[in-house]
Amino acid sequence: MTQSIPPVALREATASTQIDFAQTFQVEGVDVRGRLVRLGPALDAVLDAHGYPEPVSIMLAETLTLAVTLASALKYEGIFTLQVQSDGPISLLVADITSDGALRGYARFDDARVAEAAKGESAPVPRLLGAGHLAFTVDQGADMERYQGIAELDGATLADCAHNYFRHSEQLDTAIFVSARVGAANSGSLAGALMVQRMPSAKNDDEEHEDGWRRAVAILASLTEAELLDPELSSETLLFRLYHEDGVRAYEAHELFHRCRCSRDKVANTLKSFPRAEITTDDGQSQVVCEFCRADYTFTPKDLDALFGPSDA
Repeated sequence: MTQSIPPVALREATASTQIDFAQTFQVEGVDVRGRLVRLGPALDAVLDAHGYPEPVSIMLAETLTLAVTLASALKYEGIFTLQVQSDGPISLLVADITSDGALRGYARFDDARVAEAAKGESAPVPRLLGAGHLAFTVDQGADMERYQGIAELDGATLADCAHNYFRHSEQLDTAIFVSARVGAANSGSLAGALMVQRMPSAKNDDEEHEDGWRRAVAILASLTEAELLDPELSSETLLFRLYHEDGVRAYEAHELFHRCRCSRDKVANTLKSFPRAEITTDDGQSQVVCEFCRADYTFTPKDLDALFGPSDA
């Protein structure tokens, strides 16, 4: 069910702290659908577990935000994963979000190469990632077919790369703006995204719809980072500022939060898939640290005996 956004209500909207949500909206009369995403405390929960250098934190924040934006455009029950692999200073970025709104993420990188790359002024993708690809998958369980999309890292930003995927692979007119600010003294880390897409049913040869689409993209291009990342600017007010001339309708916002899915039982089941000798240290123990949340799971020789049977050592 959609909720109509009355212009007067938006003009009179008071400051709010709407954060950690994904919201779908519709620009009236031009077959343009959009998504607005904002992350705050949930983003901090991901980043605080790792203490990444700022360039890495920003790229992971953008990856998380882009993952939420793309996932919000799909109907699925399961896990949406966005993975960026490259030969650059940041070799891996992973973000996933469940259909109920739980998100998590992590990065792998070379400290020295990141420090050197941080001195440059070129665009972030070629400078911090280099050559590689982004891939997203939708996993709805063992009984459902897994959906996957892959795009080259072709663009100045991750948003550019996603835009190129939609243009070349999906033939879907799309425009995306993503921005992130990490470690802000007063407001913590903040990230946001705004994406508009022309619906496949749109009359692309109709001059009115073509003008409407161009107008929607031009308006998105006018959005500033300050507006997108302002925690005191409500989503309704922001959307009205941008698209009030055409009219805009918003769907109910989908709440987002940080939650890792690791557990001691899951780690134990993974360990059991390897020979005991390969997962133990010289003292007979096994230690596993979750890459997503840094939770530390230690299995003593007695624990491993319970998993594998008594050791012959």
